[in-house]
Amino acid sequence: MMNKDILILGAGPAGMACAMELCNNGKIAVIIEKDLKVGGLAQTLEFDEGGLIFRTDLGPHRFFSKNQYLYDFIENLLNEKWILVNRQTRQFIDGKFYDYPINALQALRNIGFLKAFNFFISYISGFFQYKIFKKKINSFEDYIVASFGRKLGEFNMLNYTEKIWGIPSSKIHPDWAKQRIQGLNFLSAVINALFGKNKKSPKTLVNHFYYPQYGTGLIYETIAKKIQDKGFIINKNSHPTKIFHKNFTITSVRININGKEEEIIPSILVSSIPITHFIELLSPAPPREVINATKNLKWRAQVYLFITLDKEKVTDDNWIYFPDKEVPFGRISEMKNFSKDMSPEGKTSLFIEFFVTENDKIWNMNKEELFELTINQLQKLKLNLFKKEEVRKYYLIKRRNVYPIYNLDYQKNLKIIKDYLDKFTNLYYIGRPGRFLYNNQDHSLEMGILTAQSILQNKKPNFEQIESENEYFEKGIIKSK
Repeated sequence: MMNKDILILGAGPAGMACAMELCNNGKIAVIIEKDLKVGGLAQTLEFDEGGLIFRTDLGPHRFFSKNQYLYDFIENLLNEKWILVNRQTRQFIDGKFYDYPINALQALRNIGFLKAFNFFISYISGFFQYKIFKKKINSFEDYIVASFGRKLGEFNMLNYTEKIWGIPSSKIHPDWAKQRIQGLNFLSAVINALFGKNKKSPKTLVNHFYYPQYGTGLIYETIAKKIQDKGFIINKNSHPTKIFHKNFTITSVRININGKEEEIIPSILVSSIPITHFIELLSPAPPREVINATKNLKWRAQVYLFITLDKEKVTDDNWIYFPDKEVPFGRISEMKNFSKDMSPEGKTSLFIEFFVTENDKIWNMNKEELFELTINQLQKLKLNLFKKEEVRKYYLIKRRNVYPIYNLDYQKNLKIIKDYLDKFTNLYYIGRPGRFLYNNQDHSLEMGILTAQSILQNKKPNFEQIESENEYFEKGIIKSK
């Protein structure tokens, strides 16, 4: 049995930001992380191919925040290893590339006047249904039809969203749209495409973002080094097996540390592990209502194929999106276009993302099967990104609990769980998995910092205000250096 003041479960963005802020204020904590690297879903993997180092994030993370404190927090960590990147994003639809933010002439040339006119008529129809006749917006599908019209929605937004979540857009909660595309609609998209952005433009249309020189994981590796120098303990390859409580106070946590069971008695527990797993670990078990609500919260997983190439460059894109549900992958990233140091000189790589459900067909594929599926699909799409003989190696990566699924009942079930957990006197549950909240890296960092400040002030943080903001989480400023 070890008595510790603060125990942090999970070394993802929220947990590590909390630890760094605590460290900056003279506190020490123990961190438990199941993986062999810190950073959670924002970690950077390294692959050594005979002395040539290829790096990739688990899905590239741009950094774009409205919080000046957060900019300073990261800059103090990384200094000159914090670079400004020009964004280039495209969508590949019906055999053609479309820039995002929208290039008006390119889009019109690709789709033609007749299709563009049909998009406009469809938007007018949706506008009348939802704005004039006040049809209620009950789902993501409703939100998109009201804001863009059904035809444009089906052209890229509805199908891509269904691809991510694996359920019909009519079964997805409108919260997803409010978080990701608030302020963007058919008219605002057209106006911005024709006349450029202004101060009132939706912040989804950013042209620049910050990125660490050696991948997003550099933030968390740097935090780890700094806090360990100050006495923090980070136990990797470790996980909680039981969380004991009494009278709504966490009394102890049983931990498997590299195969050895230990029990820790924390004064304060900070959890950024999946909220559904946290409930399963509680002893005694929560009320039946809470357990049932937990069973009704679902996650999407991801499978990644990382391909290293004997090629200088493939594209100029950070991301290419593939909304068509017939295409098995959803997004391709060229890591070199985030930072030249993500690949060796004269080489490049592609990071290919598949949205899956655990134990489905793609989840169960081996790397050879996934590589062949990818190659065949690229050939079918007539995308000559690389030749087979240019492939050096390829790697298969899998992650569970990546996306909390916002089905129509998720709010009701999540509220039951939160109402129960909020009664605990010494518990803070944070981050994307910890709060079942699809947020971005900068938002998780902000949540971790707020948690640490609340611990220091001996009060509960007000996460609800942050979570209820119906604004795009990546809105913000680009600070000049």
